Parts: sequence; structure tokens; C-alpha cells
Amino acid sequence: MNIESLYSIYKQYPSVQTDTRKLKAGDLYFALKGPNFNGNTFAQQALDAGAAYAIIDEAAYRINDRTILVEDVLTTLQQLAKHHRQQFNIPFIAITGSNGKTTTKELIHAVLSSTYITYTTEGNLNNHIGVPLTLLKIKGDAQMAVIEMGANHQQEIASYCQIALPTHGLITNCGKAHLEGFGGEEGVRKGKGELFDFLRASNGSAFVMWDYPYLQDMSKGITTIYKYGTQEGDVVGTTVASDPFLQVSFTKSYEGIIATQLVGSYNLPNVLAAVALGKFFAVTDDRIKSSIEAYTPTNSRSQLVKKGSNQIIVDAYNANPSSMKLAIENFAKAKEENKILVLGAMAELGVDSMKEHQQIVTEIEKYNWKQVLLVGGDFLKTKHNFLTFTTAEEAGKWLQEQQITDSYLLVKGSRSTGMEKAIAHL
Repeated sequence: MNIESLYSIYKQYPSVQTDTRKLKAGDLYFALKGPNFNGNTFAQQALDAGAAYAIIDEAAYRINDRTILVEDVLTTLQQLAKHHRQQFNIPFIAITGSNGKTTTKELIHAVLSSTYITYTTEGNLNNHIGVPLTLLKIKGDAQMAVIEMGANHQQEIASYCQIALPTHGLITNCGKAHLEGFGGEEGVRKGKGELFDFLRASNGSAFVMWDYPYLQDMSKGITTIYKYGTQEGDVVGTTVASDPFLQVSFTKSYEGIIATQLVGSYNLPNVLAAVALGKFFAVTDDRIKSSIEAYTPTNSRSQLVKKGSNQIIVDAYNANPSSMKLAIENFAKAKEENKILVLGAMAELGVDSMKEHQQIVTEIEKYNWKQVLLVGGDFLKTKHNFLTFTTAEEAGKWLQEQQITDSYLLVKGSRSTGMEKAIAHL
């Protein structure tokens, strides 16, 4: 079956599912495969659960005329998503970067949706499966689309651009994330820069944090560049408070102060980006302000949680050397006393992992803390005098036994360490 024919079916049943556990009657089930599963084996279960059709790529699982056999299910899903994308003539805004892309995406969505019907990536569905699924959820009434793109190796962002065909784009930053897959910091810039390469070739528009010289260089040659920053740009703003919540004062394009519910000054570029897109797309200042001020972070992203007499910054969704250093610096500046660091190991750093973990230890040693707990991975191999634990659960048990009170905690680590478990019983 060709994509045009499949698209005709999709228009009748415009809800796509890859997990039979989440499937609803009338969905299209795409039988994806992975190292440890084969979605083809669930085709019958999907149809029994009410799927309109099951798209499979192994003839042995063909059941009836409600199973559609294709050469490769993932490729077909991506092609269908691209075909759907091509039916729209609206701004498609792509966001990538090492740190802050999900928060930036959420802020931008909040601002744009105050004025336009805006669709965006749910959670962090930002990979080779998540990007096409996001596109296929966009309905015909869309006026804007905001697509988050994650990557851990070269040519990944380029491949997503060929599906999403962004008209506008933003790279939050290029830091020390996924060094193993990208092959070092220069590899990170090359990989993330594939978004700007696409925009340059397609006469697109880029939003650029002008404080970062490397982003200035990476964006050269793009038809339209809209700048934001702390000193120069179309939108200019600076931190006026960040203890704990960030407040930003603007001096160009937008006038006044925005008081956010985001913890830490490291969220400043994310807020500047959201204001920049709001101004670029003619959202009123009142709506920009109210949208950003109403946004509350979730899912362990710069959340401030209160447990008894303790205050806890939960930033445990992910971590890399760049974001870890910024979080430690911000936490050290806070006026609160009895500060406790609870840090989990950082993943996907390859041959640089030991060096990067030791550098974080050196950063920690610059300041005075009530206590420091380091959890898992290469933190267990570094040289220091801090407490170490193999798992977040072990660290949590220790914290519970100490009956911690009147303390200020920062909890951060890569997703694989599950650092939220360290405070589950406080």
C-alpha cells in the first residue's frame, strides 16, 4: 500500500497508537519492533481491542483485510507523518539543544497557545518514534506547531527535519550531553547544528541566543535571524531574582518584569526564548507575561517541592556536565541554610565520563554544604570525602534515617539513576 492510500485511511481514523495497552477503539495500530519486542505479535490483540487497522511488516502475522502489510513499519510511520505535515502551511517550530529544550518547548507552547491553536510534543516524545507521532496528532485546525527534537548522535536531527520540515528553529545550547554518541563537544555542535543547516537550506528562520558566540557562528547564512540575549538582541532581558524563583526584567521589545515559577537563573535563556517567539509572532505583552507566569514545571524539571520543613529542588529528569554545573552554582548562591546536595551519576559520556564526574566533584568542593550524597555510576570511582551510595533508594534510606528537617535539598541526576526515589520517604 502506498502512502497516499494509507493517508486516506488515516484521515478516517486519525489516531495512531504503537502500544496495545494504550489502544482505543478506532485507533491505527503500528506494529513497531525493537531489540526486545516485536509489535507484529500483538496485531491480533490490537484488532481484538478495537483497532481499525494494524500496520505490520511480517506476513506471518497477516490476519484479515484489517491488517496492512508494509515493508517496514517504522519507515511507513515516518513517511505517513511527513505526508501529513505537508498538508499544512503554518509555522512549524523545531527545538533542540543539550539542556532546557523541554522547558523551553513548554514555555513557547504556553505563550503561542494563548493566541493561536498550537500543537506540541507531549512530554519528551522527541525521538525517531516520538517526532512522527507528534506530527500525526496535529489536527486540521492547527495554526502553529512546536516540535521538540532530541538526539544523541550525528545525522539524527537531520533525519527529523526531513520528516517535520521545520520553517523556524531554535537551539537552546550545545553543552556536554551525549558525548559518547556525538564524539565530543564539537560533535554535539555539529549534530545540533543540523537544525540550522536545514533552515539555512530551506530559507527558514532561526531564534538565536546571542550571548553564545558559537550559536552566532552556527546560524550564519540563515535567511531570518531573531536574536535574544542579556545584552544584545531583538529581545533583551536579565535576571533580577532567582531565590528560588526566577524573575526576569526586560529592556527591549518587551517592557517590565516576568515572575516565573521556575527555579534557578539557568532558566533565563528558556524564558528569553519564549518571549522572543511571542514577540516574533505578535502575541501581546499581557498574554506573554500571563502565560509564562502561569507555567508550573512538572515531571521533576526544576520543581520546588516542600516536604515537612524541608524544601527540595527536584531536577531529576536528566543531567549532563553542563546542566549539573549550572544547577550546583545556582544552588550555592541560594540564601537558605542547611543545604544538602543529592546528585546522581551522569550517563552517555563515553571515555570522558570519569573526567567529567571528577570535575563535578571539584565544583562541589568549592562550596560549603551541610551534606553531599553522590549516587551510582562513576561518582563511585571519583576521589572525594563525600557520602556515596550505589542506588537512589539507598541514599533515600539514609536521608530518612537522619530525620532531615529545616533543610534545602538539590536532587539531580540522569534519568537512569531515578533520583526522585531518594526523596520518596522524606
